[in-house]
Amino acid sequence: MKEKIKIKDLDLFYDDFQALKKINLDIYEKQITAFIGPSGCGKSTTLKCINRMNDLVEGCRIDGLITLDDENIYDKNYDVNNLRKRVGMVFQSPNPFPMSIYSNIVYGPKTHGIKDKNKLDEIVENSLKGAAIWDEVKDHLDKNALSLSGGQQQRICIARALSVSPEVILMDEPTSALDPISTGKIEDLVTELKENYTIIMVTHNMQQASRVSDRTAFFLNGEVIEYNDTFKIFSTPQNEKTENYITGRFG
Repeated sequence: MKEKIKIKDLDLFYDDFQALKKINLDIYEKQITAFIGPSGCGKSTTLKCINRMNDLVEGCRIDGLITLDDENIYDKNYDVNNLRKRVGMVFQSPNPFPMSIYSNIVYGPKTHGIKDKNKLDEIVENSLKGAAIWDEVKDHLDKNALSLSGGQQQRICIARALSVSPEVILMDEPTSALDPISTGKIEDLVTELKENYTIIMVTHNMQQASRVSDRTAFFLNGEVIEYNDTFKIFSTPQNEKTENYITGRFG
């Protein structure tokens, strides 16, 4: 089993406040890794370090090491645009661009220099098929993506992430704004996607983590308390804090 991402002794500060404390995680290729824990515990902050979105936050300072395929992504010569092509992101609320479905999907490939119409058409079809929404939208590609349902919009956002052929997909509570049926579709989709992608998912829903993930990290107060195979985390947690959280005694 190959380690795709390694996080070593990661500290993150917002000015004087330390939000992450010595995070150590090995993320394995073509698995789903879930980050669980109460609000404000560092899950999303850690996620955003992996594609350097925290670079955009004023007063943010990061110490430690994150590697993608053994390359230090915080090296001063590392190409951040290339990183964000390799590491896609799907956010909590569906956020398609206010343009056609087709334009949403080709936005990334065009940014990376693909201009050929036939190639773009192929990317649109493959990405929408990859996000399990092609059959629903193939006859309406000129329709505004914002006119779709919430669950469809989120699958459009997943297709948009797939359009630039990433290796890793970060998902920050991708179903928290969706109804149970749409949530089920996204969970089924994520399970299929791990055949080709390494997926890290932040979720508040512990049932979701236990259903879809291979490994789970439990965060509390900016630290990783426990990280193990999902089955072990939920059946025989080693740390009392983990047990208290997953049995609902706090959080």
